[in-house]
Amino acid sequence: MGDEISRSHFTSADSEAFEQRLAGETALLKCWFDERAFSDVVPVCGLELEAWLIDDQARPAAVIQALLDRLDDPMVVPELAKFNVELNVQPQALNSLALSRLQQELQQTWERCQSAAAGLGVRVLMTGILPSAQQQDLTLNNMSAMKRYRALNEQVLRLRNGQPLQLDIHGREHLNILHRDVMLESATTSLQVHLKVSPDQVVRYYNAAQIVSALTLAASTNSPYLFGRELWEETRIPLFEQSVDIGGLGGAARGPLRRVSFGSGYAKESLFECFAENQQHFPVLLPTAFDEPDAAMRYVRLHNGTIWRWNRPLIGFDDDATPHLRIEHRVLPSGPTVVDCIANTAFFYGLVHSLATCERAPELQLPFATARDNFYTAARKGLDAQISWLDGRKQPAQSLLLDQLLPLAACGLDLLEIDAQDRDFYLGIIRQRIHNGCTGSRWQRAWVARHGNDMQLLTEAIYERQQSREPVHDWGM
Repeated sequence: MGDEISRSHFTSADSEAFEQRLAGETALLKCWFDERAFSDVVPVCGLELEAWLIDDQARPAAVIQALLDRLDDPMVVPELAKFNVELNVQPQALNSLALSRLQQELQQTWERCQSAAAGLGVRVLMTGILPSAQQQDLTLNNMSAMKRYRALNEQVLRLRNGQPLQLDIHGREHLNILHRDVMLESATTSLQVHLKVSPDQVVRYYNAAQIVSALTLAASTNSPYLFGRELWEETRIPLFEQSVDIGGLGGAARGPLRRVSFGSGYAKESLFECFAENQQHFPVLLPTAFDEPDAAMRYVRLHNGTIWRWNRPLIGFDDDATPHLRIEHRVLPSGPTVVDCIANTAFFYGLVHSLATCERAPELQLPFATARDNFYTAARKGLDAQISWLDGRKQPAQSLLLDQLLPLAACGLDLLEIDAQDRDFYLGIIRQRIHNGCTGSRWQRAWVARHGNDMQLLTEAIYERQQSREPVHDWGM
């Protein structure tokens, strides 16, 4: 959940003051890493689900504040656009019945959102990119009223010297447009999976999360269309990366390090390397002021929140104020259903735990550049992607997932002492989805091949099947 800020306009003095406080907190953070001062109450799991509000014409409905007022639920919060909503769950120990508890809580919150939306004459829908969304929907008039979003837009454009953002995606079709604000980002809705780990293991987990990203993405793609164009299997990836296209310092404001990226490399000795890179290479976007001590890490956390690695390290605090480390896996799209989301979550937890705890570190077997190439290939091609794996072989994602990675994920969930019935149920959904070759993206493309390129009707078809609660591999046409 993003923190609000007090104002949206800043001066150079604000930036200098923020940078000074950021340097102090970063130095303290290094001490925490050196001293292993983080919580060892692990592993703990959690997630955030972003979704759309749509009207009776299956078009974006900008009514988020009215929905929040009806719900009055701290676990449901606004996002960048007035037609987006974010659902959260309570973090819990990752063992036993954790997965089914996540599903139960998320489903209950989803149903409350559905009921509140119905009272407003609108609906909620989970999908990576809303097929019926049009470029003219993504305007500042539809931006959330939160000051941090207005400030983000102002600062991004300032760093781009007022130049509009260019979206240029080559997929099955080609989309090339200009857009004059950051609202393109609001077209990307995700399932963000959190994993709290110990300081002694966090480097292994972070690197494992990067390695498995190609495979968790290939198994879960759900965003093939944008503005009526058929693009990547997970078009959300290039859309988000290009929607805030600014980069690092030193005369390279638009590169080589981008604000949204797969990252610059594996962690080597400490996850502190990511936070040092944040301070040294990325200009401050939101130089607000906080009246809190360095130990609150408000400056480090806010700055980190404006750098969107697909696997992002996070600093948080336990209930007793002990600092902790989390990995936020940002790869997964929203939807197609709650049970699909939990299945994707289970697959990530099992796979990343298996790789992070195996005897030989997988990052010693797979170069970072190969892991990165795998990721973007999976975003383009989904289950058809050719993936280079730890054994040095390149093979189709579909067969790699079925033959090697699902058993690996099952082993990881066993090591976490996840309930065996939950393990089999959720990984069974992934297995059937992959075996049938029916991800959300493939289902959408098959529907369009049969019924035509009507994005409003496609959105209605997704909504109708989502109400069944059946996983996407059982949807049919």
